[in-house]
Amino acid sequence: MRLYRILLADDEREICEGIARRIDWAQLGYTFVGSAENGVDALEKAERLHPDVIMTDIKMPFLSGLDLCERICAMMPSTKMIVFSGFDDFKFAQQAIKLHVAEYILKPIDSVELTKTLKKIKAQLDREFNEKTNIEMLRKAYEDSLPIMRQQFFSGLIEGHLTPEQLNAQACTFHLNLDVEGWAAALLRADPNIDEKCNLKGKEELIPISVKSILDDMLGNFCSFIDFLYYDCVIVIAYFHDNNLIPMINGINEVCKSAQRVLNLKVMAGIGTIKPDLHQLRESYREAFTALEYSAGMGGDKAIYINDVEPDETARIEFFQEDEDAISNLIKMGDERKIEEKIDSFFSHPKSALLPFDQYRIYLLEIITSFLKVLHAYGLDGSEIFDENFSYTDALTKLQTPDEIKQWCAQVCIRISSKIKCQRVNNTKILAQHAIQYIEENYQKTGISVEDLCSFLHVSPTYFSTVFKRETGKSFVSYLTEVRLRQAVDLLNTTEDKTYVIAQKVGYAEPNYFSYVFKKKYGVSPSKYRDS
Repeated sequence: MRLYRILLADDEREICEGIARRIDWAQLGYTFVGSAENGVDALEKAERLHPDVIMTDIKMPFLSGLDLCERICAMMPSTKMIVFSGFDDFKFAQQAIKLHVAEYILKPIDSVELTKTLKKIKAQLDREFNEKTNIEMLRKAYEDSLPIMRQQFFSGLIEGHLTPEQLNAQACTFHLNLDVEGWAAALLRADPNIDEKCNLKGKEELIPISVKSILDDMLGNFCSFIDFLYYDCVIVIAYFHDNNLIPMINGINEVCKSAQRVLNLKVMAGIGTIKPDLHQLRESYREAFTALEYSAGMGGDKAIYINDVEPDETARIEFFQEDEDAISNLIKMGDERKIEEKIDSFFSHPKSALLPFDQYRIYLLEIITSFLKVLHAYGLDGSEIFDENFSYTDALTKLQTPDEIKQWCAQVCIRISSKIKCQRVNNTKILAQHAIQYIEENYQKTGISVEDLCSFLHVSPTYFSTVFKRETGKSFVSYLTEVRLRQAVDLLNTTEDKTYVIAQKVGYAEPNYFSYVFKKKYGVSPSKYRDS
């Protein structure tokens, strides 16, 4: 049986112990994870223990039950709150309702009533848990999101954002048969200059859908394909068993003619070459996009095949934006093995075997440009990365073979990665030092918070908390408390100030809470510490 975690907060120790002792938690489906004697203590324990249910007295020191509910509601909205109150006053109940408190129980607490309430809360938690894990509901949600997921998948495919592993894993989901000879992309787009006779004049948002509808009706007679809308275009992904592109070209030409005849609409189209690997479809898409631009320049209303207007590109490789992004990310991550594998993949492209060496030099220049962008982004000096007296023309002339270029690129990547790693370590140390300085200078302010500090440092609280804990071994709250108590001890030893004055001087607005924290740390109250 699933046991839900429950936390109890009440400043009356007898009530806490009584409730903890009288209730058979396991039988009711709960595990009792702890108790707190004030609101601040309850909040800290809730952040650490993540209870499913919190039972709290409405009136507690340092942070009231309702204030605790408000904080928990913001931080952990799924946690159920049960409020105990000795006030039979509608305004308190009304406040509790606004805070989505699950139950409001008047004191004195009756164990029978509390047991009934806990069963009710458990039933609610069970329903919510079952809803989150119900296979049929999840399946329906999945099926409802399939059209969006399909659009994202195909967009990622033509943009080159999918790895071969992601592509193979998701192909079956979107009915892609990978057991074919080749793939080609085509784009169709309506002429933006709509003729007055066009049936969709004034309803331009419907044009891509109408073009897709015509294509769906006709193109299946010529080739096997998948199509989808992409901005103002219709994208066609055709697949072949014989590498014969002619039927596809003829079919798309017929679609253009039909759009002109049915809608009085000029539709232009571009078609890329067939690629043997689906992961190369982005190249066919780029070719189709270029062909589409030719179609526009040639008057539109027909399909243009890229090889009809541009020379064969088999003896050429390109360093795409996706390649630049990939190498930049690998440099930042610092994995040498993956860096070497990626650089190797750049020079293992099937086309690379056909390249004249001048093409390699152009390719190298593009890679060097990507290195410089990373150096600029991190404010690194190129002289620390490249050899002494290095010049880019030297790299282009001294590196005489593809293997030399590949080896040099990998070495430069690893050097940059190492520098970034050192800079990152230094930056985190500096960040922690600035944070410590800020705490030392502002500990006496009662409202100081991690959000104030992060705003001052211009970093996110999540990142700051991770860095600060790693560098100091303490959380922000623990470190702030340590500084405040250290200052308090100094004031107790060197001044005659009252303890409530010292509390204010070290940042505690509530003297009782100062005494509570001090005793928790040193085992005695501030006044007894001074007397000793």
